[in-house]
Amino acid sequence: MPSSMSTAAIFAGLGLPDSPVLFDVREAADFAARPRLIPGALRGDPSRVGEWGKSLPRTRAVVAYCKHGGKISSLVADALNAMGYPAFILEGGIEGWIDAGHSTVKARADLHVPGASRWVTRERPKIDRLACPWLVRRFIDPRASFFYTPAHQVRAESQALHAEPYDIADVTFSHRGARCSFDAFLEEFDLHDPVIDQVANIVRAADTGELGQSREAPGLLAISLGLSANVRDDIVLLEQAMPVYDALYAWCKTARNETHSWPQKVATR
Repeated sequence: MPSSMSTAAIFAGLGLPDSPVLFDVREAADFAARPRLIPGALRGDPSRVGEWGKSLPRTRAVVAYCKHGGKISSLVADALNAMGYPAFILEGGIEGWIDAGHSTVKARADLHVPGASRWVTRERPKIDRLACPWLVRRFIDPRASFFYTPAHQVRAESQALHAEPYDIADVTFSHRGARCSFDAFLEEFDLHDPVIDQVANIVRAADTGELGQSREAPGLLAISLGLSANVRDDIVLLEQAMPVYDALYAWCKTARNETHSWPQKVATR
């Protein structure tokens, strides 16, 4: 039987660079009965692990989970281990994860989430149009594709690309009153996590100009405008912005209470 990881261990590393690749391998009926996933997880047909397993990175552990952490996830983890991957199962499966009070994300077949969602928005992104892709790729659909186009072409391109428009007027994934598009993604995918909520507060303040609502917002705005000034290719800009949001999330999760000062105080006797 493969080794297991606890829900506490997975939650502690969720969204951080050394977190394992998560695969939901529940049978179709179990998934249909509860169409939610652990944030950042992908779906994998357990009977086809020999196919999708070949595309996994060998530098990260893989954790397979089924309904209760039983036979199905064990068979998948055994197959992945035989292929040379460091694979584990999740103790208690997704039901154990939910019983522990951890957040989940809603699967959206209408948007091909997870595994194949496509999104399009206005070119020259600054805040929301970079933060939303980060949120999606880290916690909703790691394999999502994003496109940028001139503002007047977004609706036409959404049809041509079969992509969902976001951060433009009169679409689902956009500003709602005082809340920004980042908030709309959280609401539409029913994702409730205290650390992501902290990031959302900073993003919202920076994106809507309410900088007084978050002491970190002016810094995020400055870095975002600087990146935009330096990088003219929007896709390259997105890739360079991803580590910025990774760092912001990691700070909210693990380093918010850490301080730094200079000069260092020298102890005296």
